[in-house]
Amino acid sequence: MKYTKEDIKRICKEENIKYIRLQFTDMLGTLKNVEIPITGLNEALENEVMFDGSSVEGFVRTMEADMFLAPDLDTFLISSWEDTTYGKVAQFICDVLKPDENGNKVPFEGDPRGILKRNLEEMKKMGYKNFNLGVEPEFFLFKMKDNVPSLEYNDNGGYFDVAPIDAAEDCRRDIVLELQKIGFVVEAAHHEVSPGQHEIDFKFDNALEACDNVQTFKLIVKNIARRHGLHATFMPKPVKGINGSGMHCNCSLTDNNGNNIFYDSKSNNGLSETCLKWIYGILAHARGFCLITNPIINSYKRIVPGYEAPCYISWSASNRSTMIRIPASRGMATRTEVRSVDPACNPYLAASVLLAAGLDGIKGNCKVVPEMHINLFAMNNNERKLKGITALPENLKEAIDEFEADKLMKAAVGEHITDKLVQAKRLEWDEFRTTVTKWEIDKYLTRY
Repeated sequence: MKYTKEDIKRICKEENIKYIRLQFTDMLGTLKNVEIPITGLNEALENEVMFDGSSVEGFVRTMEADMFLAPDLDTFLISSWEDTTYGKVAQFICDVLKPDENGNKVPFEGDPRGILKRNLEEMKKMGYKNFNLGVEPEFFLFKMKDNVPSLEYNDNGGYFDVAPIDAAEDCRRDIVLELQKIGFVVEAAHHEVSPGQHEIDFKFDNALEACDNVQTFKLIVKNIARRHGLHATFMPKPVKGINGSGMHCNCSLTDNNGNNIFYDSKSNNGLSETCLKWIYGILAHARGFCLITNPIINSYKRIVPGYEAPCYISWSASNRSTMIRIPASRGMATRTEVRSVDPACNPYLAASVLLAAGLDGIKGNCKVVPEMHINLFAMNNNERKLKGITALPENLKEAIDEFEADKLMKAAVGEHITDKLVQAKRLEWDEFRTTVTKWEIDKYLTRY
């Protein structure tokens, strides 16, 4: 919805808003906020609310600490899930600004939301209007024990089960109803394949709003789950031996007339040449963007054979063992489903690298990749190698190296994020590499 400053002031008065949350996202995808009483609304609307950027992961050094929050007026939202005993709470999603050498407020180059905006501008220069993005975030619900999250499932359900097998049906319904209150168009909600695992799908949107929605979605899921005595986690693989959680990204582009350019009614499969080139671009940079779309140690416990998550860089119109699948719908619903992405990612950065990779393919810079009709999990390494099929990185270390070798992916997120992210992830990998795990103790302590 489009708002003016006057609209927001009027609504805050009519709705008895007493508190405002100014939200933004750090480099790692964590939602942050600065809280102000309603008396600070005018200051906030003039982009005058400051915060210490040196305290935020991936932002700036101590000597560059002063940063400003610029509320996107169109993201204004009354937080209906908040305690309203003393008046309602509202929120904005903000862009991050910094002072330049003349004291003017300018976009901060390390702001993930600003990075996506920059990539969308590059898309528009190529003659496209919208990058439409539909996400399918999966999550687990675990029981809280003494106010601490456990790994005890709330249920032992599977795909599409109902109560009482699906013991979280009430919680999931409450999440959906809360999402609908604030304007989400929820298309489906169901139990996923693993015990305690769930999926709620909402309508696609332009990429910026879709990423804003992901952050709001996660916030609501966690808050409503807590009311039910549960902990919601978007960790990709919290439990060994079961399927992990993905966040499939359904992508399409529209031209300036609103037409879906991925659809061609005259082609055999309904896919345009532009769509195919987009696919080639995504596949060409898949190893390079994994650090962004699969950003943590645990991400690589999910993308292994045997648990439905894609491991191999390939595409198909129907084959679910491939990294990119083309859902059956055509016309305006024609889209490419990138299945490797997981919900630990920063959505703004993930959308940025997917867009940059796809556009590189459209420019004709990436080689043709034939469609795969066979089950890739049933093939051995030599058979896949003969068909030219490579795998996604096996661990975070490999993903870091591949990202550093991909100039386009580094350019998509910018020099600031590249430097900060690689530094942080190398430290994360080193911490993991030098940690002695329980598995090692159980395996080796009495044997050697």
